[in-house]
Amino acid sequence: MEQTATPAVEHLSAAPTWAMLAYLVAGVFFILALRGLSSPETSRAGNRFGMAGMLIAVVTTLVTHSLANIAEIAIAIAIGGAFGLVVARKIAMTAMPQLVAGFHSLVGMAAVLVGIAAFLNPDAFGIVAADGFEILKATRIELGLGVAIGAITFSGSVIAFLKLNGNMSGAPILLPARHIINLGTIAAILILVAIFSRADPMLFWAIIGLSFAIGFLLIIPIGGADMPVVVSMLNSYSGWAAAAMGFTLGNTAMVITGALVGSSGAILSYIMCKAMNRSFISVIAGGFGAESGASGPAAATDRPWKRGSADDAAFILKNAEKIIIVPGYGMAVSQAQHTLREMGDVLKKEGVEVKYAIHPVAGRMPGHMNVLLAEANVPYDEVFELEDINSEFAQADVAFVIGANDVTNPSAQTDKSSPIYGMPVLEVWKAKTVLFVKRSMGGVGYAGVDNDVFYMDNTMMLLGDAKKMTDEIVKGLAD
Repeated sequence: MEQTATPAVEHLSAAPTWAMLAYLVAGVFFILALRGLSSPETSRAGNRFGMAGMLIAVVTTLVTHSLANIAEIAIAIAIGGAFGLVVARKIAMTAMPQLVAGFHSLVGMAAVLVGIAAFLNPDAFGIVAADGFEILKATRIELGLGVAIGAITFSGSVIAFLKLNGNMSGAPILLPARHIINLGTIAAILILVAIFSRADPMLFWAIIGLSFAIGFLLIIPIGGADMPVVVSMLNSYSGWAAAAMGFTLGNTAMVITGALVGSSGAILSYIMCKAMNRSFISVIAGGFGAESGASGPAAATDRPWKRGSADDAAFILKNAEKIIIVPGYGMAVSQAQHTLREMGDVLKKEGVEVKYAIHPVAGRMPGHMNVLLAEANVPYDEVFELEDINSEFAQADVAFVIGANDVTNPSAQTDKSSPIYGMPVLEVWKAKTVLFVKRSMGGVGYAGVDNDVFYMDNTMMLLGDAKKMTDEIVKGLAD
């Protein structure tokens, strides 16, 4: 019996050879972009490759498809491009994590809207079966998966944005019987996608509704300490949503791009989980590892601690031979990276060995601290990841911690009741002296737990705005 070709095959066979080659070149550029973005040193070149690949893909698609109104499409592209340009120029690095989450939500919603358009007007998308009445069965499954992943990405990214932006508490919000609710909702979505072959409109809208709901339910139980994993996980979801829609539309570029983004985001999520000693399945399943009260404001303490001044810190730094600087989100908030680099330059001129230690999940998104230091022109060969520098703290005269809390907390190794227990941390307390820059003793890290390093005999607390404190230290070094 003769079978009707899927829309993807029809589109590919109809596309001219040059278009297929152009999509292939675009795919190669996307791979080069991912390769470049793996290091701050090559990230700019990676961005250029990505932009070139997207330009080739978009132009090729516009040229090879019959468009109802090219003027409307041009206007839409101009508006979106202008919006992106303004945001990129004005956004502060401290707000970059929530910006990424916001953009992920737009990708998810785009997938949902394209899916709705294809469902309501299948003739325009060339996905109608030979009888002219129903959407092709394989396409219905692709369509169902595409809108489901897109809806999950949208609602999950909105919650991530609200948490990162401070509009919603970073503490886990644990609903009663949440595991049963989540598993039941996911199972219902998969069943509806499987039986969507009947092309029942009610099934289609039910898939979208349940997917919006599960995106919300999956993210609200995840605490702030796991937010870097959430950001990379949502990045992966947005890629798979685009890939699914690429199959529906028969667009090779969307399939390639979506698969690359989806797979790279999944790999990054796994790396982040490994860095935090978290279960990947637990995190993506919506905080399966979270317990009630696991995160939240730490109780006030009257434990003794030692306070120092900028002059005290300058004196200690002047007399050190080896210093390891540990930046954290507090540095990002105060925009202290440029002053910190200046401090490092002054110390190096005095013959002091200066290194920077980066925890994989420092900040609010993967690579946050690396980008900030690169922005301040800190030499790449002075920046080291946790596994490469942790053994050197015992030989360091000073560990200068600026705005980092959870990633330097020894309770991750000693307190089994701590929500960060088991997470690899930077062992700053092994240095001869710890200079800890922090706004006040009352605040806690994003995980909501106190840090024993504050109260150790070799720790001097430098309380105040990170940038102002570092400025004063630089002045003290110059005296």
